[in-house]
Amino acid sequence: MKRITYLFTALIGLAIISCSKTNEKHKMISTISKEAFGELPDGQTADLYTLTNTNGMTVNITNYGGIITKLTAPDKKGEWEDVVLGFDSLAPYLGEHPFFGALVGRFGNRIAGGKFKINGTEYKLAINNGPNSLHGGKVGFDKVLWKATEVKEDSTVGLKLEYTSKDMEEGYPGNLTVTVVYTLGNDNSLKIDYTATTDKETVINLTNHSYFNLTGNKRDILGHEVSIASDSIVPVNTDLIPTGKLRAVEGTPFDFRKPTVVGAGIDKTEDEQIKNGGGYDHCWVINRTDKGLVPFATVKDPESGRFMEVFTTEPAVQFYTGNFLDGKLSGKGATFGKRSGLCLETEHYPDSPNQPQFPSTNLKPGDAYKTTTVYKFSAK
Repeated sequence: MKRITYLFTALIGLAIISCSKTNEKHKMISTISKEAFGELPDGQTADLYTLTNTNGMTVNITNYGGIITKLTAPDKKGEWEDVVLGFDSLAPYLGEHPFFGALVGRFGNRIAGGKFKINGTEYKLAINNGPNSLHGGKVGFDKVLWKATEVKEDSTVGLKLEYTSKDMEEGYPGNLTVTVVYTLGNDNSLKIDYTATTDKETVINLTNHSYFNLTGNKRDILGHEVSIASDSIVPVNTDLIPTGKLRAVEGTPFDFRKPTVVGAGIDKTEDEQIKNGGGYDHCWVINRTDKGLVPFATVKDPESGRFMEVFTTEPAVQFYTGNFLDGKLSGKGATFGKRSGLCLETEHYPDSPNQPQFPSTNLKPGDAYKTTTVYKFSAK
């Protein structure tokens, strides 16, 4: 009897050890890996980095343009799907596309007439959007190869990207040294830290231009519920340049202070601002009481339950609903038609260099530009 008891105890012990080893084997850790993504016209190779957290969330980023090519998020059933617009390979990113997933600079959004002044000196930029300069010009930060360094911490993985924009590149003054760090947390958050310094006074307004679709790109974003903590927008003229004044959102289709279905007001063209933007393509002034990192926006897809929260240190956000997508581009098994994605581009106001009443975007030698934005995903 003692022999049987001994054997039974030994078998249980072996089972516990085996189970422990199995659990250890399947326990996920945060990882980052690299692979070649394709060759640029000048012969350089772009790389693609895959960041994975302990939950299995993955983010793919290429050092060409700092582009987020893929980002997975869970639905209410625990299913993970890609929730950003983009392509499977490098080649389409080298062609014409609406800044899918890209780092934007030196100046995100529009600068009227492609010119501005600093201390009486006028600087002329490339014109690439009607009469204006948009998102840094013809060869902005979205079209350059960044130096990439893998970052591994105890509980996170990240990718540090560095680029030096030479004096007068795209017409902007000063040698601007830029560092952008993407960090994937185990709370399913993607943090983006931007820093920059210059040796000559210049203007700067960096952002990320990811298009999100929480359905997993199965439907358009008109059914998404969006909230933005903002009492006012920056109204624009027909060229989408700010008029210089702010407009209260109360009583307008721009009131997202409570979760609101995107499609509810997007086509109310009797509102001049909706008509000018072809829908939502405006800058919302974020309500804040301090300069720290604050939650300001949420996005929910009611059908899948996917939920995104956005935090930033920036004063404003450009909410864009893919009004100019026309179905000519496709990737990752989806066709990108009108309103197939939405952007929440954290930033300063458009055309700030020409609007002295707006918060300044000037950066002087000896000062440091620092901003942070966080996108966090869950399911409701």
